[in-house]
Order: sequence, then C-alpha cells, then structure tokens
Amino acid sequence: MSGEPRESARVHPNLILAVLSLAGLAYAILSSAVIPALPSFQHSLHTSETGVTWLLTGFLVSASVGTSIIGRLGDMYGKERLLVWTLMVLAAGTLLAAVSQSLAMLIAARVVQGVAGGIFPLAFSIARDEFPSERVAGSIGLMSSILGVGAGGGLVVGALISEHLGWHWLFWIPLPVTLAAAFFTMRYVPESPVRSPGRVNWLAATLMSVGVSAVLIAIAQTTLWGWGGARTLGLFAFGLVFCLAWIAVEVRSRRPLVDMTMMRIRGVWTTNLAAFLLGAGMYSSFIVFPQFAQLPKSTGFGFGASAVVSSLYLLPAALTMGLLGTAAGRVARRFGSKSALIAGTGISAVAFGCAALEHRHPYDMVITATLLGVGIGLAFAALGNLIVQAVPPTQTGVASGMNTVMRTLGGALGGQLAATFIADHVAHGRPTVTGFTDTYVMATLFLIVCVLAGLLVPQLRAAGRAPALEGHLASATETG
Repeated sequence: MSGEPRESARVHPNLILAVLSLAGLAYAILSSAVIPALPSFQHSLHTSETGVTWLLTGFLVSASVGTSIIGRLGDMYGKERLLVWTLMVLAAGTLLAAVSQSLAMLIAARVVQGVAGGIFPLAFSIARDEFPSERVAGSIGLMSSILGVGAGGGLVVGALISEHLGWHWLFWIPLPVTLAAAFFTMRYVPESPVRSPGRVNWLAATLMSVGVSAVLIAIAQTTLWGWGGARTLGLFAFGLVFCLAWIAVEVRSRRPLVDMTMMRIRGVWTTNLAAFLLGAGMYSSFIVFPQFAQLPKSTGFGFGASAVVSSLYLLPAALTMGLLGTAAGRVARRFGSKSALIAGTGISAVAFGCAALEHRHPYDMVITATLLGVGIGLAFAALGNLIVQAVPPTQTGVASGMNTVMRTLGGALGGQLAATFIADHVAHGRPTVTGFTDTYVMATLFLIVCVLAGLLVPQLRAAGRAPALEGHLASATETG
C-alpha cells in the first residue's frame, strides 16, 4: 500500500490528535500517579516497602514488553484496531486496580495496565498515516511530550487524590477517561490502509519478553540485592542470554518481530542510543525532587514539604513540557529535530548541573524544574520525530515501540543508580545531601553523553515525507 498520508474529507487532524492525546495522557498519568501513594499502599495492604515497589516494577516490565510488540501488531493488523483494544486492556487493568483488596491483585492489575505502553507507538503511526505532511512533526512532538507531562502531572494528581480521597480513587477517576478515549477512537479515528503483512513470530516475542523482563527486574532489585549480588548478576546474565537468542532468531527469520536490518540504520540506532541516555539522565528527577523536598529542614537541606507540596515542584517541568510540545512542529521545521534533540539534552544537562551546585532554597528547585521542562520537552518531541523519519511507514509502530523501550531501560538504570546513591549516604536514619548531589552529577554526565550521541544522528527530512520503500532505504541510508 502507499505510504503517503491520506488527506481525505473524513480525516479531521485536530479531532484525531485530541483523541490520541487523551489516550496517551490517561496512560502517562497512571504510570506515575501511584508513586506518591506508595506509603498508603504499604499501610493499607499490610505489606513491606520491598513488596510495594513491585507496583512500579511490574508496570515497568509489562510496559517494556508490550510497547514493542503492540507497535509491531499495529503495523501488521491496523493501528486503530490495536489502539482500541489497548485502551480496553488499560481500562480492564484500571478497574481491577480500583477494586483490588490485596497486594498480589494490585500488582497483577498494574502489569495489565503497563501493556498499554503500546498507545504511543500506535499514536505516532496513526499521525503519520492520517495527517497532512506539514502536521506530522508537530503532532508527534506533542504526543511525545505528553509522556513527560503526564508522568510529572501524575505525581501531583496522585498526591492530591491519595491524601484527600484514598488510593482506590487513583484508578476510579482515570477509568471513565480511558473508556471515553476508547469510544472516541472507535468513533473518530479511521483505520489506516498502511500495513506490513506477516505473522507474529511468537518465538521471537517470547525470547524478547523473557530477556527484557529479566534485565529490568535485575536492575529494579539492585537496591535489595546489590549491584554485585549473585541474584542480580545471575538474573542479568540470564536476561542477556535470552536477548542474544532473540536477536539470533530475528536475524534468521523471514518474518521477524523486530527487523534487525531496521535496527542497524544509523538514524534508528543513534536515536535509540540517545533515548536510552536521555531516560537514564532524566527519569530520576521525578523521584528525587519530591524526596528531596520532603526531607525535614533539620537535615540542613530539605524543605520540609508535604507530599502534595513536594510534587508541585515538578509542575513547572510539566507545564513547560506541554508548551514545548505544542510548538514542536514549528521547532522541527525551523531548526530540525536533530538540533532540537541536542539543544534539549544540553539544557537538561545544565539544569542538573545547576541542581548539583545550588539546591539550598526552594526556588533553586523551581528553576531547575523549569529548565528541565524546556530541555525534556524539546528532546522528547525530537526523539519521536527522528525515529519516525528514519523508517518507512510500514515500520513506524515497531520502530517507535523499540525507541520507547530503550528510553524505559535507560530510565530504569538511572532511577536505580539514583536510589543506590541516596541509600549509600545516610546519617541518623535520613539521607544526606551527598546522595542527591551524586545523583544530579550522574544525570548531568548521562545527558552530556546524550548530547554527543545526538551529534551522531543524521539530519533527516520531515516525518510526513515517507522514505523510500524498505529495500531502497537499506541501500540508501548509512548503517552502523
């Protein structure tokens, strides 16, 4: 089928974009809203701090696996159809979470919710297939920024709901929004004719799922098992073996789940590398900033803020990310997505560098959060556009999904390193400022390397202009 976007009378880009944004926002908020409520879960469900962290780990693992597989299924069977089913899965997981009465039940619900990470690659694919070429970059940029906006906003919403209504309402309130997004998708989002025919390579899907899950669980458990612990190293090695087996199967397969030829394209692997480094550098801020602000003033550096007030320190970041997302199209047309990625990661590095040097007053954190919002807003929007520009329309879903997985893996690594730094520097039962400073320095270094990775990304044309067919792309695009 033709890869050119359709511009028929039945396509309403603004309405479609609103529906896709609503779907992405529902998922993004659910991804982080539980974080400020973890103490409530622990008390209500009579579990340990270690047990309650599986609410985050289970979601992270299923999101990583589901995102890439659902993106590929969308390329094969239709993006609109898969988006409706993905939203229904998210709604089912949210309902299960809302009625949960045990930790095991709630963890299962969170695993089901995490699968809906496939919303974003599906949304990128729909935008590319349906929108006029001049609208594609801005639309993908806005939806990319929603992932950051929702994650930051989810902390604020989660703190407010948990404190005033109780944790069950963290799920009851988003449930009708998710169902509405599913209905509007069926009603207003047309099915795309752009398909990549084939069958699901279930062996590859299984190997990838086991490998990625094992690596993520090993990283997530480092605060309990230690980075050099036998269980950490053993599970990590187990995951790597399965990942290598997955790659070997994909290389030899006539119908790969993830085309390894595509993964070798310079525009793909460099953007994936940048996504990993960006995730490692920035995701820790969503956890570290509120924790820093909640420490009592008697520590000599904490602000003594409540859970709600501490989450508000991330509000400037969420707001500026949203503003930059709406301007993503103009930025891409004027400066190019590669320049936006480099500028965004550079500004984010400066923000964390400032945080490492100055963190004595609340306004220091507000300034840092605002700079991070600008930097992450630019970088997130650029990543979405760069990966779409690098592949033909038939591979948009799987390429976007793998890019999101790389960002998630980086975020898991950065978040656990931050947790390790803070746990290793404790005095009188409370974290010291050294652990936070080390975290800010770590984030700065990751982002500096991300700037260098951004320089390797080739300058590509606008996302709405489809590259040549896959065979021509492989010969025309520089590979690594």
